[in-house]
Amino acid sequence: MSVIEQVREGMHVVGPDGKKIGKVEDLKMGDPEAVTADGQTDPETGGLAGTLVDDFAQTSKLPRHEAERLLRLGFVKIDKSGLFAGHEYLASDELDRVEGDTLWLKAGQRG
Repeated sequence: MSVIEQVREGMHVVGPDGKKIGKVEDLKMGDPEAVTADGQTDPETGGLAGTLVDDFAQTSKLPRHEAERLLRLGFVKIDKSGLFAGHEYLASDELDRVEGDTLWLKAGQRG
């Protein structure tokens, strides 16, 4: 089972050093077999996924290429600790492991 399949909303997120980063606010499984999100059908609306990428890029305030990458790989949205800390999106390949109710990030990753 991949790491992202073990992640649940509300889990604590820590860096490789064990320092608290925040909590999992949301997650989305990706389609690792997809080359690009353009031209694929969105299962929820039946429309083209290109608009899904554009919508996600706009709401997440991420560049379109990063939004497409996250949708393809799957991602975790983290509600970062601290006043005015905001949110961060991490791709499934940036996740190290789940231990209990804690999600650990790989060394060298953001956080």
